[in-house]
Amino acid sequence: MASYITIEDWKNVEDGYVVDVTIRRTEAETYPSGWDYGLHLGEVGGDTVLRYDNAHERTKGHERHTRDEVELIRFPGMLALYDRFKREVEEMTPVSWNWSE
Repeated sequence: MASYITIEDWKNVEDGYVVDVTIRRTEAETYPSGWDYGLHLGEVGGDTVLRYDNAHERTKGHERHTRDEVELIRFPGMLALYDRFKREVEEMTPVSWNWSE
């Protein structure tokens, strides 16, 4: 069984929005990139506003979810993707999130 090392795992609710971040380093064969992640922005009540994940990396790749669509993306590396997610969340919400560095 492959091991996982948790890098980030937190959830915050502010002003009607939820940010849920999980980033784990892994050697599992199902994650060829070496990362298992979910970067989620949603509305309280359940609607997804934005999410990046690789839940099906081996078969589908890396995905960017919005309210209306799911698109495959090129994985730029974990730090670059996390920075992209943070920028987009800041643009989409009136909240000043307390991001870990």
